[in-house]
Order: sequence, then structure tokens, then C-alpha cells
Amino acid sequence: MQVSEEQFHPIAEIAVRVGVNIQPGQDVVIMAPAAQAPAVRAVAKVAYAAGAKNVRCLFNDEKLDRIRFEVAPEEGLKEFPQWLADGLRQEGDGGAAFVNIIGGNPHNLAGIPPERIAMSMHAAQAALKPFQQMMMSHRAAWTIVATPSPEWAQQVFPDLPQQEAEERLWQAILRTSRADGPDPVGAWREHIKNLQARKAWLNELGIMTLHYRAPGTDLSIDLPPTHQWVATGQPRAVGYPTSPNIPTEEVFSLPLRTGVNGTVRSTMSLSFMGQEIDGIELRFEAGRVVEFHARTGEETLRQVIETDEGSHYLGEVALVPVDSPISQSGTLFYSTLFDENASCHIAVGAAYPTCLTDGGEVHSDEDLLAKGGNASAIHMDFMIGSDALDIDATTRDRKVVPIFRAGKWAAPANA
Repeated sequence: MQVSEEQFHPIAEIAVRVGVNIQPGQDVVIMAPAAQAPAVRAVAKVAYAAGAKNVRCLFNDEKLDRIRFEVAPEEGLKEFPQWLADGLRQEGDGGAAFVNIIGGNPHNLAGIPPERIAMSMHAAQAALKPFQQMMMSHRAAWTIVATPSPEWAQQVFPDLPQQEAEERLWQAILRTSRADGPDPVGAWREHIKNLQARKAWLNELGIMTLHYRAPGTDLSIDLPPTHQWVATGQPRAVGYPTSPNIPTEEVFSLPLRTGVNGTVRSTMSLSFMGQEIDGIELRFEAGRVVEFHARTGEETLRQVIETDEGSHYLGEVALVPVDSPISQSGTLFYSTLFDENASCHIAVGAAYPTCLTDGGEVHSDEDLLAKGGNASAIHMDFMIGSDALDIDATTRDRKVVPIFRAGKWAAPANA
């Protein structure tokens, strides 16, 4: 099946009116797979109805990407079009909002040597660094939404006929994105209130350290003195509230770069750089990864961790209970957009400056490092939550407060 403009309309409404919270006269840039043109048109119609001045689209084709990785010379893989990097940054500087529609093959690059993918990734990261810094600091509005593809659906539901698998995936996307009811935008605003209440509770605690315990995990994470917990729908540096990920269930912050110690084991497979990584085990000393293993995709994990010095450290810590709607669906989506919202997770690589109360003073990697955050060209989330996970917080006044018990919040949001 291909999702029609009419079918995609509820998600388009959420993306435009909640995700990027379009402002009158604003430009919109949509990035999407070429096969998902109806979804792009749905977003464009809603954007113009909401007051957008111009809507532009950058299409991509993952089959063309695979051809490039299979046969392009290495010198070509080491290049990224500077005109594209400059154009994206200029759009952001001009106040444009960015809507990214995903929906391809999670393992599109399976079998491609990881070192070839890394060459291209490093070139893209270098060229796009100013644009990515703009996104990480939320100086431009952006959001990510999803639509199904045949390859993705078959990966998620391998035992179903193709048509049925695509329909099942589409219904799962609608349900977990809160787009299956009579008032999707209203449902999101209510969801935002709940996450904001949870965020407020965590910030009131004044947490210094988090301690994670689960099978294969005994991890201590210190937080910087000026850290803050963040949730969807709050005001951003761009000047108004946005919701970057549709769906989202997380409340997140950043670790102290040198304050992570112990071991951690992943609990879910993930797709990164078009390849699968599963069974991740990391050991940290003074913040740095000093040992790593993966049951599947260890060479890809190696390429990630060895991207730069910052990729040896953590940039994000996110709390998601196992009774979240995505977790309760029992579906492994092979998409970080969904799977990270089924489980507590951490991220190797760059931190979000918005997770600092003084993040507005961060204008460079050096500024972020000076405040205890981590800087890197990469950001890779992986899931560590389960119904066996307990998390305790040590607060500034040296109290130990239960945060999670058996994978769920240990106290109500208004505790």
C-alpha cells in the first residue's frame, strides 16, 4: 500500500501544528523518500493552510544510496555537496522549519562494508556541522514523522503477507503517533502536559547522579550542575514551543561528560547507518568507553565509537517507562524514532545544549565541553530499558530517590 494524502492528513496536522508549530509567513523544508510524495503533499497543504509562505522538498532515494555505496570510488564517498550543506544552513538562518518524513528500509545498507559507510558519514558530518549544531540547539524548528514502506513493513512483520504487513505497520504508526483519534492535535497537547509534569518533577529533585541496575547493567551517570530535564512541547531557542519527534514518550537530559562509570547492556536491536546492531555491551571509566562488544554489527559499532573523540562519551540520558504505548504494542520497529520511545535509552555522541539551563550561552563545541556536555559529530541512541531496570537518583542534598522500579516510574509525575 501507499499511504494517500487523505490518510496521512492526521499526521501532517500534528507535524505542522505541533511538531514545528508553524508560524505565519514561515518557510517549510520537507525531507522525504521519493516514494512518499503523497505524504509530502499532505504536509504541504496543511503547512500552507497554517500560514506558510513557501514549502520546498528535498527527496531522497535509498536505492540510489545503496548503488553509490556499492560502486562509487572511495574519493567520491569522501565528498559531500557543499552547496546542499550551505543551502540547508541558509534555510535555517532564514527561519525555515524542517519536516523530515522517514519510511524506508531499515537495513538498506546491509552487507555494505561499514568502513565505506563511515567514509560517507564523516564527509556529511563535516559539511553539515553548522546545520546540525543549529538543529541540536533548536535554533530552527524541526520534527520527524513516519510513513510505512514495503521493506520496513516486512522487516517489522515478517510472517505476514506484504499488504497485511504494510497495513499493520501503518495502523501502528497512527496509534503510537496519537493520530488515530478524532482530535490528534488535541491529543498531543494533552500528552505534552503529562510529559511536562514529569519533567518538572525531575527538575525539582535536583539530581546529581543516576544509578542504573539491571541484568548486565550497573551504571552510574553524573549530571552537570546546570543540567535540566527536557520534554516535548516546551519553548525552544527558536522562540516558541516545538515537538521534534512524533511520536515521543521521553524525558531527557545530558550526562556529565566525564561522570559515567560502570557497565551497560542494550535490550533492543537498532538500525544505524542502514545496518543492524544488537547485543551492545559497553564499559565506561571517567565517562569514556573503554571496552565495547556487540553480538551483531560489532564492526559498525566500532565505526560509530571511533568516529571522533566525543563519540567515546555519552551525550544523552532519556527516561521512558516500559508501560509506554510503544512498549506496550510489543512491536520492534527497527526505527530509533519509535524504539527509543519504548525504552529508557542513552546516546553515544553529541549532547543537546538545550539540556543546560545556560545552554543559550553555548555557541561552539568548546562552550559545550566547558559546561560539562559532550561534543561529537555523531549521536546514536540505544535502548537499555526493561522490566528489570531500577534507577535511583542521588540529589544535591544527598537523598536517594527511587526514579524507576521494574522499568516503570517509581512515583507519579506530581509527587
